[in-house]
Amino acid sequence: MGLAADERQALSALFEEIGPDAPTLCEGWSARDLAAHLVVREHRLDAAPGIVVPALAGYTKRVQDGYATKPWPDLVDQVRRGPARYWPMAVGPLNEVVNGAEFLVHHEDVRRAQPGWEPRPADATRDEAAWRLARQSAKLNLRKSPVGVGLKTTDGRSAVVKTGTPVVTVTGDPVDLLLFVFGRDAIHVTYEGDESAVARLRGFSPGL
Repeated sequence: MGLAADERQALSALFEEIGPDAPTLCEGWSARDLAAHLVVREHRLDAAPGIVVPALAGYTKRVQDGYATKPWPDLVDQVRRGPARYWPMAVGPLNEVVNGAEFLVHHEDVRRAQPGWEPRPADATRDEAAWRLARQSAKLNLRKSPVGVGLKTTDGRSAVVKTGTPVVTVTGDPVDLLLFVFGRDAIHVTYEGDESAVARLRGFSPGL
């Protein structure tokens, strides 16, 4: 189906398994809050801008909190179904561009917040997509990094994603590198570089 569709279905199944009150890696959000966020993002054009524009965040939160009161099976079903066919992000290629990283990262946000989590087994298609998305997303998410950043996969592929000196190289599997780029801490990566530069990078919060 494609990364976005596969991760959407896997996340929906996990939501059903763990229930609405399970924790996530999104600070302050339960599974219910995350599901409501995903629904708002794909169904409420009036509220979606507040996801990225701080001045509009209050309205978005009120709308999201309203969705969070829905019965859990109905909320999960909305996540699973995705947006209506007329919604711009429903179009196949655009869906992959916009939703690939979104659903992969949020699936891992739920998986890795549960006790005893382990990385998923390698998957060539998912890992290739994660490596591409990590490099693309880093251009925006790491643009304010206080040091240069290189990404390196455990099989030897590498890319400089933020120019600057000194440079810190972050090594891990593609999904972990993607999660690093999105500021997640529940990851298995190593850092190579000057000790002070590594400390500065690890203290930096990626994002818009």
